[in-house]
Amino acid sequence: MKITFWILAIVFALFALVQYNDPDPIRWILLYGGVAIHFGMAATGKLYRAAVWLWLAAAVVWAATLFPDFIDWIRMGEPSIVESMKAEQPWIELTREFLGLVVAALGCVFLLWKGR
Repeated sequence: MKITFWILAIVFALFALVQYNDPDPIRWILLYGGVAIHFGMAATGKLYRAAVWLWLAAAVVWAATLFPDFIDWIRMGEPSIVESMKAEQPWIELTREFLGLVVAALGCVFLLWKGR
């Protein structure tokens, strides 16, 4: 499991790294970077479950604010959100953000499940 934690720490660190050109980079770097740090700490046997719960709660609450936009995207017939890196329509960015939050939340759930 240690190797898995290190791999996921690197993956989430890369997620954080590519947020530098996002319209709101600080929030995303903190979110993904925090998950990366939690995975790194789990890999070294120093997981702080309360901090992971806090990160999970933040991701879930934030995702809940974007859930209506995600549902709107589904109702539109799920048009492509990956054709262009530039989000020309607001629903593209909001859907991407929702899915990113879900990925971060799932990372936290995995940590809480396997990080003992």
